[in-house]
Amino acid sequence: MERAAHIPLGVRLSSDIEHRPDRPSPYRARARWTDPATGRRVTLSEGQAAEDDAHNWIKSLKEAAQAGISPGLATMTLADYGNTTMPLALRGLELKTHDPYLAGWRRRVVPALSHLPVRMITNGAVDRTVHTWIADELSRSVVKNSIAVLVRVMEQAVRDGLITTNPARITGWQAQYKQAQDELDDPRSLALPDFAALQRLAHALVERSHGNYQGWGDVVLFAGCTAARIGEVSGVRLGDIDPTTWIWTVRRQTTPAPGGLTDKATKGKRARKVPLIEEIRPLVAQRLLTAGPDPDARLFTGPRGGRISTAVLRDATHWDTVVTELGHEHLRRHDLRHTGLTWFADADVPVHVLREIAGHGPRPENPADPASRSPPRPLDRLVPTWPPRHAAEGPPDCSGGPSDPRLSQVGTTGFEPATP
Repeated sequence: MERAAHIPLGVRLSSDIEHRPDRPSPYRARARWTDPATGRRVTLSEGQAAEDDAHNWIKSLKEAAQAGISPGLATMTLADYGNTTMPLALRGLELKTHDPYLAGWRRRVVPALSHLPVRMITNGAVDRTVHTWIADELSRSVVKNSIAVLVRVMEQAVRDGLITTNPARITGWQAQYKQAQDELDDPRSLALPDFAALQRLAHALVERSHGNYQGWGDVVLFAGCTAARIGEVSGVRLGDIDPTTWIWTVRRQTTPAPGGLTDKATKGKRARKVPLIEEIRPLVAQRLLTAGPDPDARLFTGPRGGRISTAVLRDATHWDTVVTELGHEHLRRHDLRHTGLTWFADADVPVHVLREIAGHGPRPENPADPASRSPPRPLDRLVPTWPPRHAAEGPPDCSGGPSDPRLSQVGTTGFEPATP
């Protein structure tokens, strides 16, 4: 694309708007100008949903041209702009700093914001992106390096005249790490109020999905009862669950990768054990019976048998609309972890064990905190028998499908051995 220096100040643009009613974005805004370097006529167009949006797009290009900015540069995405200006953005830094900054650019900034034009990146978009990184439990230094390289690229955009202020200069993000610890100490702050609310959410998501696929509800119930990430739920295999002790060994997670979804090790690169509470055992038992004898078979899949991700769950179930209708408008997919942690916390599980169940790294030993020095013990001794919430009507039916007579052979109370 043309650089700003190739277009003289005040280049003249001709524009028009074409209405094409058969298109999803029916108003095509088009701008044309003569490239003074080559003498060729250059055209730039973009579809808009409304006529006012088309006029505003043309107006922004004319304002950019009057300021001496190339129309091509004015509409450049962050990925293209960063690749073009990265040497300028990183000038003055020591060479050893380039590697962590470029890693943050490639692995975090580009996947999150690269599709947006530079002039459309706002402080709010950057703030939400950083909060997502923190929620994904990226370390403080990783987030810092990712923000730093974005700040430098956007500062170059300020110097080029694309924007007037740097939207990447956000403050207070480091305090969110303390908030993440507070959520572990008090997970109730973001949790659903009870198991019935989780069931209603799962049922509503199934009702909104194409074909009313029950698997989406099962994923939500399992994640809400185990404090697991959606990617970890997608990675569950039959061999990971011991039906005699009702312990799930978390060994892998499903994450986006070039070419599609792939399985990789859990965060922290270590396996952990999570007890399955009474409410979720009927669903798990049904899944174990129907998945077949292969220990590598997946317990949870999409309607076509594929892997599941948080984005797939969101789009397939119209998540944002459903949670708003149920009064949980602030509930995100990963907030299901807080619901599971709440129920473990209600069972008086020590904080250091909650960290293990949640997949957090071990907390440094603190002489003033006896819990940090407690020796590890088996989970079946740490977690007591779950209080019967549904004693009057019997165990809840989490599966949402027909009951299997073989399930009567599966014990669903306490952590005593049970044989399917």
